[in-house]
Amino acid sequence: MFDYRYHALSLAAVLFALALGILIGVAIGDTNLVSSAKNGIVHNLNSEVSAARGKAGQLQERLGEEEAFANGLYPLAVRELLGRRSIGLVFLGGTSDQVNALVRAAVTQAGGDLATVVAVREPLDLAGIAHDAAGTHYAAIASSIPLVERFGELAGRQLVSGGQLVDRELLSRVRGHLLSAFDGQLTRLEGLVVLRAEPTGMSAAESEASAAFESGLLAGVVAARVPAVGVELSGAEVSEISWYKGKGISSVDDLDALAGQAALVYALSGDHGTFGAKSTADSLLPAVTAGSVAP
Repeated sequence: MFDYRYHALSLAAVLFALALGILIGVAIGDTNLVSSAKNGIVHNLNSEVSAARGKAGQLQERLGEEEAFANGLYPLAVRELLGRRSIGLVFLGGTSDQVNALVRAAVTQAGGDLATVVAVREPLDLAGIAHDAAGTHYAAIASSIPLVERFGELAGRQLVSGGQLVDRELLSRVRGHLLSAFDGQLTRLEGLVVLRAEPTGMSAAESEASAAFESGLLAGVVAARVPAVGVELSGAEVSEISWYKGKGISSVDDLDALAGQAALVYALSGDHGTFGAKSTADSLLPAVTAGSVAP
């Protein structure tokens, strides 16, 4: 294996020898010794650089071969794992076209359908929700954090059930004030992908309400026994993995990597865990067994 530390130490030793040779040459007044030492060091440096470039080229070639192998294996590894399943994507605190595209590609590759994409409006428009919920006990939502959390749980259950619950029309009634974006249709979901962004620019009261709603939303999804997976990109400035873990759902911290997309598919199909390349992950991928691979 190519070891950069070895070459760094070699170059340091060469430079030290050069400096020592120059000092000795100056001390005894022998310019030929200085010139000879310099030429020898330059030759050694050129050899080290040439060797390093050769090793780097070999590693790059090998990496390309392994990436080609992974790209070829990936479709087989996820084939029909989500066959005909309807999957949803919910954004909490901001949308991402990149995440939308990556989730859609991963779900489609595995034979599923990204049927519903929603973005929760943050900060919550509690006054608007209260107005739309007139005639129900959620009309008092603006003055009660516990009521906000219970409303979030109801919204989570309705989101994955397609509204097929008691008060099934409530989510449709408040949708305009609750959601900032809605794409697809409200239908029964068999998996939910969650992207959360840490709330910013909100007052303490607004942050408290958003936190209560988000907790309730995921509690409702978990209670409905629908697999939920929190995701983020490799370069996320603020990681939400610990938040996902605290809510009892699986997570993937490298959605923009092929391994991350595979982990998402396996998590949506039932594998539970904290997957990815960051220190918060338990493993890069779920343990794949014969029973977890579609025929």
